[in-house]
Amino acid sequence: MSNLRERMMNKTAEVRAAKDIKLDQQQEKPASPRTAPGMAGALAQAQQRIVELEKAGAPSELPVAEIVPNPWQPRQLFNEAKLSQLAESIREAGLVQPIVVRRTTTSGYQIVAGERRWRAHKMIGKETIKVVIVELSDEEMAMLALVENVAREDLSDYEVSRSIRRTEKEFPNRKRMAEALGISRSELYRLLAFVELPDFMIKDLDVQPRLIGAHAAEGVVSVLRDKNGRGLEIAQELWTKVVSGDLDQTKLARAIKQAMESDKKLPGGVSDRSIEKIFSGKNQAGSITKDAVGFTVKIKAGMLTEDKEHQIRALISRIFSAGTGNGD
Repeated sequence: MSNLRERMMNKTAEVRAAKDIKLDQQQEKPASPRTAPGMAGALAQAQQRIVELEKAGAPSELPVAEIVPNPWQPRQLFNEAKLSQLAESIREAGLVQPIVVRRTTTSGYQIVAGERRWRAHKMIGKETIKVVIVELSDEEMAMLALVENVAREDLSDYEVSRSIRRTEKEFPNRKRMAEALGISRSELYRLLAFVELPDFMIKDLDVQPRLIGAHAAEGVVSVLRDKNGRGLEIAQELWTKVVSGDLDQTKLARAIKQAMESDKKLPGGVSDRSIEKIFSGKNQAGSITKDAVGFTVKIKAGMLTEDKEHQIRALISRIFSAGTGNGD
């Protein structure tokens, strides 16, 4: 599956950590902004900017309670074991490197860099924390959080897309956002395609974000664009196969397209989809659906006794065994 983080990490293997970067104050700035410096360049720039901010002013103390996380922080989960180790280190030796914060429009402060250190302070009940206060725009806040976390965390394409969506409004245009991330606009648009997927896919991706990659998502969106309810029905039926592992996500768009084309080629343009209801007395127990995708039997929960389930399984086994010449 396409994974932006893996490609980024491969390209940044030799990039030094922020604390190891030595700034050359005499270095001349480029005459004009670089265009699409690449993911390695984007990460290096973010790291260097953090170093600059950490050295921007004299450290001071602020109440931990007056500080909140960066609202554009893509990382939602933190390793509790590592956080506990950091907290114990701070308890014993104190905070070596101040965190970086900016003032908000209200009376508080937002974290620019150092959320783990801030969380560790909260964990051990520290009331104040050493900070460097800087002035920073919403765009730069969003960009630093996004680039650092896309590079450092094992994010799937869907999670990267969700992070981009959260920060998108802070950038003047998508060209600027692509430059900040060091990717092409076509790759950015590919990642943004997830938002156009049907709701039933998004619901599953929220639980299992690696079900489908950006290339496959873009293909599905293209195939389903301007399609009617029947197209969505076919997509939903095939999507269940992706979720169950019976269909490779890279083949989903093509499978949907082929199924819809088969639907259209029927005599008179009429779909061969038929639904037959199954009754138990006066109550509907389920249904049998036959269409271009397959033959599906659905039984409502609670309508099958254990004995009836065994009978159905035995019948299916006999039918297919007989068909392959492997029967008793």
